[in-house]
Amino acid sequence: MTSTDERTTLRRTVTTTGLFLFILGDVLGAGVYVLAGEIAGIAGGALWVPLVVALLLALLTAGSYAELATKYPRAGGSSHYANRAFGPFAGFLVGFCMLSAGVVSVGALALGFAGDYLGAFVSLPTFLVVIVFLGLLAALNTRGISESLGANRVATVIEVGGLLMVIVLGAIVIGRGEGDLGRLTELGTPENGPVAAVLAGTVLAFYSYVGFETSVNIAEETKDPARSYPRALFGALIVTGIVYALIGVVAAAVVPTEELAGSSAPLALVVEAAGIVPPVVFSVIALIAVANGALLTGIMSSRLAYGMASDGLLPRVLTRLLPARRTPWVAILATTALSIVLALTGTIDVLAGTMVLLLLVVFLSVNAAVLVLRRDRLEHRHFRTPLVLPIGGLASCLLLMTQVEWAVWRLGLPFLAVAAILAGIAAWRRRRAGADTGADADADAGADTAA
Repeated sequence: MTSTDERTTLRRTVTTTGLFLFILGDVLGAGVYVLAGEIAGIAGGALWVPLVVALLLALLTAGSYAELATKYPRAGGSSHYANRAFGPFAGFLVGFCMLSAGVVSVGALALGFAGDYLGAFVSLPTFLVVIVFLGLLAALNTRGISESLGANRVATVIEVGGLLMVIVLGAIVIGRGEGDLGRLTELGTPENGPVAAVLAGTVLAFYSYVGFETSVNIAEETKDPARSYPRALFGALIVTGIVYALIGVVAAAVVPTEELAGSSAPLALVVEAAGIVPPVVFSVIALIAVANGALLTGIMSSRLAYGMASDGLLPRVLTRLLPARRTPWVAILATTALSIVLALTGTIDVLAGTMVLLLLVVFLSVNAAVLVLRRDRLEHRHFRTPLVLPIGGLASCLLLMTQVEWAVWRLGLPFLAVAAILAGIAAWRRRRAGADTGADADADAGADTAA
């Protein structure tokens, strides 16, 4: 007979390799295929510099996630950490921001999938592609975490293979003497001096590393979180940083900065310059990258909704699991439905900008939470990050937030306002429930005394 604990906890099936590929696949998403040109337009030919600086900033916050995920391996992730450190108000606020960022991201990726990359092969109505695309991903997510990570392994190999192909083809062009290595030291543009170029370029490059935070929401499904999670997290980020730096080097050396900055498909220009592989191959790779990113973010969103519901911050119905699969099917359906609505009513740039702002709020809270929760001593083994990392993570998040454009703030503030209102309601309900419990206990004690 199955115990209550077995029915209400997630199955531990994720290995270190599976988790490494999960993070790598989530970080190496569709953004890297389009952001190199935009970074070059801000930073100049030395676009590899902001890519490396962004990696260092990401590693600061990653240290906080490594400690908290192994200390509290719960599907609630960032929300659970904030709840423990600062109470239900902060827990709901952070959880809502994280959940909103994930749902918004999936909606944006669905629009990306239905856009020009798919248009290179077939012309279909956007609404139809969005509904079918997200419906299929939800079905795969519902089938099970192992099946979803199996699809992620294949997609990640294709994504990484595509980026490695760009690096190799760029090296061939440079070896033929057709590149210009002098551009790699050109830091700055007529609009931005070297310092401003690095700062502004790092903000944009940091977007390419977003995604590593989603992995904490499957820590509860990892076989040995204390051992596996830090290795997978730091390993995936470092590999990503190396790949991004090499991409920056070959792209800048092979393609003139002005041409690179003016393209929405900058890596295709490297492939085209080599003249070996048809550029249309990148349409296929980009579609796989977008689909993989949407799948992984959908997994995060559903597990976060499940974890928040387990903490009493969302309706308990979201904790329902499929009897056989033990996947949170109600949470999957709810988050997918919201993503579909956003995709059919929004635009990619608006959704993407809002997602980034919400995640910076989340990162601030996580770096602060790791400092507060140092006083919480647990018996089980867990990773402990050097104190300088969360402090540096706090500073880096504040720095990046000062670089967010006002247009994004104007669109993101309503999300934060709704989060604060709902967080206040959740905190009030939690306090009221605690007061009622205390009153009932006092009444029972009084009855026992009278008896």
